Amino acid sequence: MFWYDGKLIHSQTLELNINDPGLLYGATVFTTLRVYENLDSNLTHWQAHCDRLLFSLQSFGWQQPNWQRVRQGAQLLFPHFPVLRITLFPDGREWIIGRFLPADLTEKQKNGIRCCVASSEFSRSLPSHKTGNYLSAWLAKTNSNVQEAILTDAQGNWLETSTGNLWGWYDGCWWTPPIKAGILPGIMRSQLINYLQNQQQAIQEAPWSVELVQKFQAIAYTNSVVEIIPIHTVYQPTGSLQYNPHHPSFQQIKGLF
Repeated sequence: MFWYDGKLIHSQTLELNINDPGLLYGATVFTTLRVYENLDSNLTHWQAHCDRLLFSLQSFGWQQPNWQRVRQGAQLLFPHFPVLRITLFPDGREWIIGRFLPADLTEKQKNGIRCCVASSEFSRSLPSHKTGNYLSAWLAKTNSNVQEAILTDAQGNWLETSTGNLWGWYDGCWWTPPIKAGILPGIMRSQLINYLQNQQQAIQEAPWSVELVQKFQAIAYTNSVVEIIPIHTVYQPTGSLQYNPHHPSFQQIKGLF
């Protein structure tokens, strides 16, 4: 089942006009959220997701949806699915689908994953927004035999993963790439920054240069669905980097959940 344009639809197919710009050009914006207890739970961050969608709509000059209808669709779906993907079209139509948490999520959270560094040609277009044109990130991840890909800029700086924001531990401090580097302002990223600052934990927002990433003792990626997942191995053209997926620093940020 899914929600589309004010209706709950029991089907696995969605009918779109062949000239729909969402179909032709990926002209949509979306957000993916995990519902914990309900839409208003402090961990669900419903309003933050809606605010980021609104920012993109206003930036593009697109029509706003009926927000009450968006919430109605989410309310109907979340009892069946813990993860919701809300997509908005330029003319105000809304489309919401649900999915389940990854079956191996607990294992990944505990022991970490393998990543590769993608070519800079796979950097996302309009990186400040989550648009339907997500091909570069999808290709970077699916074209490699790893669980995530790390996107880079033309100088080789690490930006983000194909589905989340990067975090690293070095010199008693958490590091994350800055928004101005050309990354998505993740909802979980913002929540973690606020949480760590409230805990008086030092945070550095700085570019992840080739030199800096070799200094990290531990790294991870975050998003609103998986929370935080350590990365134990990163494959590069020049060789692999190893990190500690069980580093005690992870206990600090896991406290948020």
